[in-house]
This record gives sequence, C-alpha cells and structure tokens, in this order.
Amino acid sequence: MYKDKLFLLIYLIIALTACKKGPIDYNDPDFNVETITPSGNEQYLTLDSDYIFDQNKLHTFELNIPGSSLFEIDSDPTAEQYTEGTLTFEGETLSPVGIRYKGSIGAFAGSVSGPDWTNPSGFKTATKLSMKVKINWNGSGNKFYGLKKLQFHSQNHDKSQMRERLGYWLFQQMGVPAPRSVHARLMINGRFYGVYALTEQIDGRFTKYHFADGDGNLYKECWPISMNGQAKPDWEYLNSLKTNEDNNPSATMIHSFANDIATATTFNLSTVISNWMDEDKVMAYVVTDRAIRHDDGPFHWYCNSGNCNSHNFYWYEETGAGKIHLIPWDLDNAFENITEQNAVTNIKDEWGQTSNNCQPFSHGLFGIQQRSAACDKLTGGWVNLTTKYAQLKSQLINGPLSIAEADAKINLWASQIRAATEEARSLYDDAVSISEWESAINTMKAQLAVARTQ
Repeated sequence: MYKDKLFLLIYLIIALTACKKGPIDYNDPDFNVETITPSGNEQYLTLDSDYIFDQNKLHTFELNIPGSSLFEIDSDPTAEQYTEGTLTFEGETLSPVGIRYKGSIGAFAGSVSGPDWTNPSGFKTATKLSMKVKINWNGSGNKFYGLKKLQFHSQNHDKSQMRERLGYWLFQQMGVPAPRSVHARLMINGRFYGVYALTEQIDGRFTKYHFADGDGNLYKECWPISMNGQAKPDWEYLNSLKTNEDNNPSATMIHSFANDIATATTFNLSTVISNWMDEDKVMAYVVTDRAIRHDDGPFHWYCNSGNCNSHNFYWYEETGAGKIHLIPWDLDNAFENITEQNAVTNIKDEWGQTSNNCQPFSHGLFGIQQRSAACDKLTGGWVNLTTKYAQLKSQLINGPLSIAEADAKINLWASQIRAATEEARSLYDDAVSISEWESAINTMKAQLAVARTQ
C-alpha cells in the first residue's frame, strides 16, 4: 500500500486533469441477459486455449452489458463489482458471463474522478480500464476454450503496448512457466474501445496447461521465508492459496521448502535449492527478470515501518516432481528502468549487491524505502549460482533477447495492432497517438539494445 500510494505521485498530474463531467452515458438500452445453453458443438468447446493465445492473430472480443448495468460499474470502477453480460467471439455467444473492471491503485491513476489519489474512487474518466470476464459465472461450470476467466489489460501507462506481451514471451522462451499474452481488440456494446493485452489468468487452468502435474497448490505473493529468514506459519501460506482452497488444503510442501532454506548453512544452501527447485528454470527466471528490469517484481522489497515485502509473483508446487516454481506476474512496469529510473519501482542494487548493511534505506526522488534483495536468504542462494547465471544470461542475450528474435517479434506484433491503434486514436483523444506509439516502440528497442550489453 505504501508503495502504491507513492507510485501515484507520478500520475497525479494526470489524475488532476482528468475529465470530471461524470460517467460516460451512452444511453445504451437495457436488455435481459438470457441463459444460453451450449449445444456441445461450439468451437469454444471443441478447441483449446492455444486458439485464443495464437501469437499470429489479433482476435476481437465483444462484450454486451445492459445499459443501466454499464452505467453502474462506470460510476465506481474501483469497487470491482461483477455485473451480468454476454461474451461474443467469432459468432458464438456465451450468456451470462460476469464482467467487471480490475486494477490496482496505480492502474486506476488518472482514470477515475475521485479527489483522493491514495484511495481511488469515483466514476470512470478514461476510455479504457482493465477488465475481467468470468466465464463460469454463478457456478455455471462453463469454459471458453478451456478457460474460466479472461483478462483484458488496458496498458494505459504503456504507450508501446508491448511490455506485457514481450516480457512474458521472453520468460517463456527461456523455459520459465509464465502467462501467455497476446493483443486483442475489445468491443463493448457495439463500440470499439481499443487494443488490450489479453493475458492468461494464473489459476488452475494455468497450472494444468503449463505443468504435467497441474493439480498442486498455487500461491500468490507469499514469499516462503520471512525477513529474518524463518519459515512462515502455515496460515500465511494458506491465506495466499489460489487453487485447492476447498479441498482441505495443506501447506506442508512449501513450509518444508521454507524450513529447509531457513536451516541451510552456507555450505549446503545451493544443494537445498537444487533439491527443491528446477535450477535451470529459476535461474532463467532471475536472468530474464534482471534483463528486462522487472523492478516491480519479487526482487524489489518495498519497506514501510521496517516491514519489507515483495510482490507480483506466484509460487507453484509441482507435487509429482517435488519441485517448487516461481512464476512472473504484472509486467506493466518492466523494461523502463533499463535506461531510466522510475522514481518508485527502481531497484538500487545491481544483482547480488547489498546496501545499508541489509537494513531498509531510502532511494529515488520520493525517498521510498527498500531492502536489498540479496539480503533474503533464498535470493542470496540464487546469487551464488554464478556459473549458471552467466550461462543462461549468454543464452538469453544471444537467443530470445537478440535483435533477430526480440526486435523481430516487436515488428511483427506492431504490424498486427497498427490499424487498431490508429482506429482507437481516431475515436478517443486519450488513446495513444501513432507518433507516441512509434516513439515508445523505438524507445523499447533502444532499451533492449542496452540490456544486451549489461
């Protein structure tokens, strides 16, 4: 919360100049959201999620929401309350589905009318806001190409519209289990709203797709060991559980992992890590994370009153293999700290370095407190895997991060979304202009060029 509040300072001027006239009223008609029972022959039932996340296509998704319901959620997007509507895709309609806005304090910056930027509220003032569609609405059990949820991320603070898609792609190319992400066109009540990042929800469908043993526990933003290097009580792990919540869950595996890290010595820490983790995958995670400067991720320990925590990650227990995996999340601030310093997210230390004798210290324009990641015992263990780090860094730079691969992907994806980006700008003044978009893409390519030399 402390970090999020200060993060908003960057966007305060945007929030203060946002439209204050009230929620956009298109006078859309109301309609009854009817229940459509699938016949069983629908394409969305016969094909899997690879069709949705096809990197070679720009899909269009259509949401329809009764006019009064749309006006209601537009009146308070930060409430993140679901309303009923329909989803139409390639001529097939699912009805009903649940639809809501989603986001953090930073995501709502400059997009809602409330005067207190530390506690976003009020009506919608931006054209685009991130949205979530719940397919299995009201326990229907419905699936859409094998998925239960769709997430459309607005990319409002990413003029390149490339950070999520490229970042997750790089993780995947290095063998790290990471969400799939593509661009998508989104229509709401017949109006085109713009280009979104359609990013895979990290849930049970994700684990079943990415792991041979996909029925294990998935935890969100719960680091296995505490600041003092000890295992946490089971209730802390279980409070962050995102799968198996209703199956009398046990935190035995992650607790045992944490306890082994906590009791490891300098001499056997690397062995403990190798016993519990796929060393290639976790070090590929580290190398990719540091190359793209995902400084708002697990290696940024934000501190408030001496208590420090990291965020934007998941852990998965692959029980059959006896391995625990780190999964990346929320890459909307990735890449920017390669050539500049975001006053909030920037990590002071280079990989493996420590500052202020491992005590919290102030950094950046706003003096936000952070703690060196290498002071964490688990992270410190990864720091010592220097040979593996160097090997995988070379593999990344000469492979997925190279001009031949990364820049080529950017060019391909830019060609996919150019017309849609132009269309959005022709309709909305707050959509990114083509000149801004092209400049941001060139900036990203320049950032990648620097990343290859670091």
